Amino acid sequence: MELKNAKITITEAAKKLNLSSEKLYILLNTERELKVNFPVKLDNGTQKIFTGYRIQHNSLLGPYKGGIRYHPEINLNEVTALSIWMTIKTATIDIPFGGAKGGVICNPKELSEQELENLTRAFIRKISPIIGPQKDVPAPDVYTNSKIMDIIVDEYSKIENLPVEKVRAVVTGKSMESGGSLGRDTATARGGQFVLKKAIEQTKKIPTLENATIAIQGIGNAGQNFAKLISKDNTKIIAISDSKGAVYSPDGLNINEIIEHKKQTGSLANIPNTTVITNEQLLELDCDILVPAALANQITETNADKIKAKIILELANGPTTPEADKILEEKNKLILPDILTNAGGVTVSYYEWYQNINQEKWTAEEVDEKLKEKMQKATQEILDKKEQYQTSTRIAAYINAIERLSKKLS
Repeated sequence: MELKNAKITITEAAKKLNLSSEKLYILLNTERELKVNFPVKLDNGTQKIFTGYRIQHNSLLGPYKGGIRYHPEINLNEVTALSIWMTIKTATIDIPFGGAKGGVICNPKELSEQELENLTRAFIRKISPIIGPQKDVPAPDVYTNSKIMDIIVDEYSKIENLPVEKVRAVVTGKSMESGGSLGRDTATARGGQFVLKKAIEQTKKIPTLENATIAIQGIGNAGQNFAKLISKDNTKIIAISDSKGAVYSPDGLNINEIIEHKKQTGSLANIPNTTVITNEQLLELDCDILVPAALANQITETNADKIKAKIILELANGPTTPEADKILEEKNKLILPDILTNAGGVTVSYYEWYQNINQEKWTAEEVDEKLKEKMQKATQEILDKKEQYQTSTRIAAYINAIERLSKKLS
């Protein structure tokens, strides 16, 4: 997510709404940027200084919300862009959170479990004054997980001198034992499935999901769960990929066998009755629905003209560049943008926070039902805005979000 692209899209949507320059300025700028340097004890007894960030973009709709990532290439621009994107995302889906993002510059692969724990506790001690259940609610992101979130809860409870059960809502994405929510592991994929079904029903871009052909780029958490869920709708998944390449069968893949093979061998190679193709070839397959569920910037101005799918469902963050967007729109492709399509994750994060705050525990069925209602309502709103403003689905999603935010500014 590039800061420049985020600001360009917000500005474009704001123009459609005739938003005042004062309101636009507020949306384009962060409310707080915190940079911290802190020592961490390593296993060899020495200390190393690490740098971390917590960027709080906007709190018009509620407490700040956004992940914490551990990565060697984190920088202020990236974290700022992601915090802006979170504000738009939570507003798009209509949940009462603002936008934030954070991270620590480190290579988690080079740190032991104890060092990661030491780093997490030290970082949280530095940012604890500005986070909290009613202030700013972090979550897992790149190279962080439920275990890291559980450590944050434990450390925060010590800092605040409160029992753990009183501060669980300080983060989401926790383990089930520490107050996590059922349905969180499949939330991104399931949210995407709900968006897709509603969009097909409303646009009639394809007649039905049954027997629709689908190509999925990425077999990580979102791509794999989406493949499992969508295969139950009697669709035909004709290709799926990992970072090394893709497998393809025009007759459809047995997705459970593919996942099991990948688990056993660590690869998608040597699967009977399939053809090995590249990730690039997967994007250009003749299919009804293309699901980029891997990396950013996969559909660009160099390959957008070769995309044959009628619907592009963005489960990854930023898989389509702005230049590619324009080409696909001209070709009358229906792009279901990441800002909507993968918002199932933050929606169920909100449900986890709500359950913690109110000391409730919902069933998986309750979570899924609430998620379905939320995702389908947002899809309807955005497709209506697309017609109303005669614009792209992505700009329509931003319009939907900016309208909600600007009402709080009036």
